[in-house]
Amino acid sequence: MPYLTSPVLTPGTLARTPQPTVRAADDLVLRPWRPDDASAVHAAFQDPVLRQWHIRSCDSAEEAAGWIAQWEQGWADEREAQWAVVDGASDELLGRVALRQILLGDGAAEVAYWTVARARGRGVAARATAALAHWAFEEVGFHRLELTHATANEASCRVAGKAGFALEGTKRSALNHQDGWHDMHLHARVRGD
Repeated sequence: MPYLTSPVLTPGTLARTPQPTVRAADDLVLRPWRPDDASAVHAAFQDPVLRQWHIRSCDSAEEAAGWIAQWEQGWADEREAQWAVVDGASDELLGRVALRQILLGDGAAEVAYWTVARARGRGVAARATAALAHWAFEEVGFHRLELTHATANEASCRVAGKAGFALEGTKRSALNHQDGWHDMHLHARVRGD
């Protein structure tokens, strides 16, 4: 049965080119992950604040290297796009930003992010998320980006707002964290916001 509308983005939209480096404000850079980032990813996941809001643990640099390999494959498969957020001058890892659950035909994806402890409170997550959204809308042609976070994570709610993601509602008991089920805020941006 044929669809009545055309796809927003077609297969190959991402994979036909290498994953780009994206510049953000104030010398912040979103770059593809590299195998030598594994130790820094593992170190980031030792932070109790990151673990509080993330549903995965990272027990070794080897495990992190496996994640990085999966993230690289995610670009090729057009199912996710993950970037290391780094200082443009030093290449120091400050965090991660990603498009997950990519649906090319719908022109939609979910945005996710985290920051290392020493980068918090400096606007890193908001600037990286805003740069990613700009790239996704203006360079690629996505139509809608969603972002969810635990309602108790007030810092993440501030990031979403600063990055231009409007609060659309609350998904009740939507994600099981280590301490139990959390209600999740749903934020979104659409092209043209």
